[in-house]
Amino acid sequence: MFWTIIGWIVFGLIAGFIARAVVPGKDNIGLLMTIVIGVAGSVVGGFLFGLLTVGFRGFQPAGWIGSIIGAVIVLVVYNKVTGRKRLNR
Repeated sequence: MFWTIIGWIVFGLIAGFIARAVVPGKDNIGLLMTIVIGVAGSVVGGFLFGLLTVGFRGFQPAGWIGSIIGAVIVLVVYNKVTGRKRLNR
């Protein structure tokens, strides 16, 4: 169980960092929030993949690609909801 949790943390950290690199602008979020966005993105990616392929089967984690796509979606929504990261024009 311990290694599963560590795996989720590392997986979320990597997916969150990639999502932060893909979304333009500077993110002023810490390491913990990056992990949360990555893990939430994995769940969102699994949900979307399930809807697009086999139908809704509950909230399941996705693979790397789905996790990164989901993390980008979660990060964009987070930035819109919190009002962070406004681009100067």
